[in-house]
Amino acid sequence: MIFSMTGYGKATCLLPNKKITIEMKSLNSKQLDLNVRIPSLYREKEIEVRNEVSARLLRGKVDVSFYVESAISDKVTQINRQVIEGYHRQLMPIAQDLNLSNSSDLLSIIMSLPETVKTEQAELDEQEWASIKTTLIQAIEQLNDFRRQEGDALKRELQGRVERITQLMSEVEPHEKARIEKIKTRLHENLQELAGKFSVDDNRFEQELIFYLEKLDITEEKVRLTNHIQYFYETMNEAEASGKKLGFIAQEMGREINTMGSKANDAAMQRIVIQMKDELEKIKEQSLNVL
Repeated sequence: MIFSMTGYGKATCLLPNKKITIEMKSLNSKQLDLNVRIPSLYREKEIEVRNEVSARLLRGKVDVSFYVESAISDKVTQINRQVIEGYHRQLMPIAQDLNLSNSSDLLSIIMSLPETVKTEQAELDEQEWASIKTTLIQAIEQLNDFRRQEGDALKRELQGRVERITQLMSEVEPHEKARIEKIKTRLHENLQELAGKFSVDDNRFEQELIFYLEKLDITEEKVRLTNHIQYFYETMNEAEASGKKLGFIAQEMGREINTMGSKANDAAMQRIVIQMKDELEKIKEQSLNVL
């Protein structure tokens, strides 16, 4: 089964005083490249989030984003009574010396001084986090479902390209036979032109001709290409991730197609080989999208 590396997942968690939405996006990457954007309240759980995502997603550039809509702040503000009392003890004698009797004015002055108010991060509720973690898993599953659907489309695309290469390979055969006859005829004609100047051993000529034609034979390349194509089909149906393996097989297919082109020595065959190369390049491009 083929999975695409491109995907999108989204899940929402409704808590008593807040709504948390988790979005996940993935793109192509050779390895797992994970980027997590998480509110400060849940920062201590970032490693747990990374581990959860890494265990369920093998490859890809993955962005995980937490969005929080809360009716209450996750920060707790407290008045620092001890600091205020300290300021008051110091300022009260000065106020009396200056005949400043308005205590509200004095308090407003004190509250503007440093550290009279302290803001602390609220503590994370483990029960709340359990609900959020369940939502995270749901988002991952949605992303995987998206990848599976994209993978089905990729599989159809790859199968069509490979089938086209198989068809083109079958079209080579008639040109291959005609090519051999053309080469024989051309060599015989050239030999006849030289017959008046040099003596030619017909038996030796036949031996050299057979040796030359063997170098142009592409039977082995076609057999190996057929085997690679069969292996490509088998790999697409494997359960585990197969993107890298498909890329390697495509490289081997390319070697055989290139060798066929170098041995073609025929314009019609070379045109077919060029079409095969074009299909193979599209296969390589699509293989980069496979997980």
